[in-house]
Amino acid sequence: MAQAEQKRPRKERKENADRRRRQLLDAACRSILVHGLAKTTLATVASEADLSQGVAAFYFKSKAGLLTEALRDLYQRYEDHWTKALDQAGVEPAERLRALIRADFHPDACGAMVLPLWYAFWGELRSQQEYDEVAGHFEARRRETLCAIWQDLLAGQGTLSAVQMAEWMETLTDGYWQRLHLAPDSLSPEEAERAAWACLVRLAPDLLDHDA
Repeated sequence: MAQAEQKRPRKERKENADRRRRQLLDAACRSILVHGLAKTTLATVASEADLSQGVAAFYFKSKAGLLTEALRDLYQRYEDHWTKALDQAGVEPAERLRALIRADFHPDACGAMVLPLWYAFWGELRSQQEYDEVAGHFEARRRETLCAIWQDLLAGQGTLSAVQMAEWMETLTDGYWQRLHLAPDSLSPEEAERAAWACLVRLAPDLLDHDA
């Protein structure tokens, strides 16, 4: 297969490789949803992608390599989602925080086909160093962004820590994601979004608009 690929023009080879990698990463997510993380293998992913196991091994070498890249892709899609929300928000810090809360409870971030993937990987962070490193990289950028927005909002207030508020905001999202994952019939994403924002308003009532 490698020899056949070398005969193609470089641009075509890259496009084909990108397409195959995308196909396999999407298939890995479907396999995790069907079989769970532990029982997902190169074989189950190849089957989901309608490709040979050899193709999966060619692009990702091993199950560990494939799943690490699947987690990286999951985080990258989430980051693209919330950064796009920020790009479309206004310049006021409160507007940007509201946009992030909306983004966090959008189906692209916590839909029924996404939340199980997050919790499958998060359950392995302590035992899989590669997963932990991927998560740490993306979460550090998210935390830095949140702290900067809260710092802008709290300028001159002096009573609330931007770091603390950023941490509370992430804890709210994590808590409501867990409830949506474990008891989806008890709460809708829309209700979770409103509740998370209402809680932030209670924490900073002089700075945030309940009706935003």
